[in-house]
Amino acid sequence: MNPKSENEFEYALRGKAWKVYWFLLKNGNPVSVRQVQRALHFSSPSVAHHHLEQLREIGLVEKQAAGGHYNLVNDVKIGVFRHYIKLGKLLFPRYFFYAVFFTTFFVAYLLLFVQSFTRETIFGILFGAIVCVIFWYEAYHVWSMRPY
Repeated sequence: MNPKSENEFEYALRGKAWKVYWFLLKNGNPVSVRQVQRALHFSSPSVAHHHLEQLREIGLVEKQAAGGHYNLVNDVKIGVFRHYIKLGKLLFPRYFFYAVFFTTFFVAYLLLFVQSFTRETIFGILFGAIVCVIFWYEAYHVWSMRPY
């Protein structure tokens, strides 16, 4: 993605359009205007329609000829979306996987290798605990930036 189109996407994906895009990304299935309106608690279907059409105009969604449902065709990695990984219908902060991975190995280290408290093991325990806290904090921080 070139910088110009990235700026266009950043500009287009703000406010309610960002919430609509997030909903489509999480849902993974074609959705109707009414489904978007109800899910995001918009005041009317026309608000949902406006934002779906806005996403269609920039090429992120397409409207199906039969039924008029909207389907996500492109996903972009801009803004907070850079920090998320999609697994099926679920979105996870990338730091979540780092935190789980490192915490698992830290617990294994504690259970398998720490038999006594020497200067080296205390350093390993402090280092591992600090890294775990940092990864979990970052995962929570990115999670708290989601639109809803």
